[in-house]
Amino acid sequence: MSFPSFPKSAPGPSRGSLPSRTARRPARTTWVDVVVAAAVLVLLYLALRAGQGTTVRFSTARDATVDTDPARLPYDAARSLLRMFAALVVSVLFTFGYAYAAARSRRLERVLIPALDILQSVPVLAFLTVAVTGFLALFPGSMLGLECAAVFAIFTSQAWNMTFGFYHSLVSLPRELDELSRSFRFSRWTRFWKVELPSGMIGLVWNGMLSFGGGWFFLVASEAISVDNQRYALPGVGSYAGAAIAAGDLGRVGWAIAAMTVMVVGVNFLFWRPLTAWAERFKNEQSEATEVQRSVVLDLLRRSRLPGLLARALRPLGRALNRAGGLFGTDDRPLTVSPARRRAGDAAFALVAGGIVLWGLVDLGRYLADATGLGVFGEPLLLGLATLARVVVLVAVATVVWVPIGVRIGFSPRLTRTAQPLVQILASFPANFLFPLVVWLLLRTGLSIDVGGILLMALGAQWYILFNAIAGAMAIPSDLREAMDNLGVRGRQRWRRLIIPGIFPAYVTGGITASGGAWNASIVSEVVTFGGTTLTATGLGAYIAGATERGDYPHLLAGVAVMSLYVVALNRLLWRRLYRLAERRYSL
Repeated sequence: MSFPSFPKSAPGPSRGSLPSRTARRPARTTWVDVVVAAAVLVLLYLALRAGQGTTVRFSTARDATVDTDPARLPYDAARSLLRMFAALVVSVLFTFGYAYAAARSRRLERVLIPALDILQSVPVLAFLTVAVTGFLALFPGSMLGLECAAVFAIFTSQAWNMTFGFYHSLVSLPRELDELSRSFRFSRWTRFWKVELPSGMIGLVWNGMLSFGGGWFFLVASEAISVDNQRYALPGVGSYAGAAIAAGDLGRVGWAIAAMTVMVVGVNFLFWRPLTAWAERFKNEQSEATEVQRSVVLDLLRRSRLPGLLARALRPLGRALNRAGGLFGTDDRPLTVSPARRRAGDAAFALVAGGIVLWGLVDLGRYLADATGLGVFGEPLLLGLATLARVVVLVAVATVVWVPIGVRIGFSPRLTRTAQPLVQILASFPANFLFPLVVWLLLRTGLSIDVGGILLMALGAQWYILFNAIAGAMAIPSDLREAMDNLGVRGRQRWRRLIIPGIFPAYVTGGITASGGAWNASIVSEVVTFGGTTLTATGLGAYIAGATERGDYPHLLAGVAVMSLYVVALNRLLWRRLYRLAERRYSL
């Protein structure tokens, strides 16, 4: 057995010699480091400047009006972006805690997942009704109260989709990764960060991108608040557009659309595209893909020394957190539990949880009986059937149209780079911005808002199916696709053997969130106002919107309760069964 020889012209250092001075000298700062450092400083400066206006004193008489001077749009855009990213951070933290608790505890899952069905069905306006009152009482006379209420409202439009997606990735964790974690006796903290989070990273990023778009969709409702006959307005593109639409000023609406387009494209280029390209490293495959996503921003960060310096500076903190995470125990819990002990625990948990739910329902019924009588549920139950029909039509059409398109995009990194900004703009476009066009079109054609409202609902719901189809297609290992190519599997056979099993778990997540998103979007889609013209559809969304604006809490609670009932029933009868099928048959 021979050893490789080294060229004599390039001798190495002797055993006792020290490293040369050149080797110890740090690398020089390059222009890439200067660009990255300057960009970080500019972003911090803009965040501080925009954040200064969040703590000033608030006056209803002064701050309920919106200045629609186009020169204010850059500042308004900065304030809107600050709220959106604050809500995104809160949504990610909520996703980690809620989805982990539901996935790791069989008993908590029985409560948390139905509760999540209800939470995603509660309209943003209903959350705002409670949030504005609560935060204004917490921060009396301060703009910070309204800012917290707006961030909370945006959070309620972002969190549920991300939580559903991450929960499904946790319960469908590949078996070999689960066995690896147990065999190495990882702590639960280490298992989460080293196994579970990387396994669900692609879906989390794409669902986060879509949830961010959902926040844009409800931006007008979050920044221009009308609750209990009181009007509040925050500086932002949403309130700017709302004021321009109410005044019937098409020129200012155009400026708002331009600002929104610039923001969406900028956030996609600077944040989401680098993140989706970085998430490719977590794809579960045996061979490297021939084409990968690229990002100019990510390439700059990889060439810069600053991320590495920051990682080294934070390394002691990471070690300390890992040691502290050992308190959560190791990942060696028994896979089998005594049946008698399990039945006793289930009975006790069901008794406590059922008692709390029953108490809440009785208290709600007593309040409504005293205020209006239980007959208040009759009208929203009937109106809910009309909205249910729109939701079913929307989800069915979106499935037929967007699943093939999403698969095509997800299979092609080159097409993904081209389509991602366009899809992000479409998914982020608030329905309110189209109200002038919708009013003109419906009045010109004589088409009823009962039909036209479906198109507006689609703006806030159909993208959940498209984005999850893209994420599901991207998560299919490249080696499986190449094996199908080598075997000559094409057409319908390819869909049945590879594509449908591969994307089915992601599609179910998209379907359940699209259904809930459609119900939520009905609030802003069944009542269309531009200038002095208002078109109202027959449906539960219009019922809740009217009750919110009047401050009619009994009718608002009845409408929200009925909407939650419809969403939970649909999820129980259809989507939850598909979830179980995805876990049982279609997990990689």
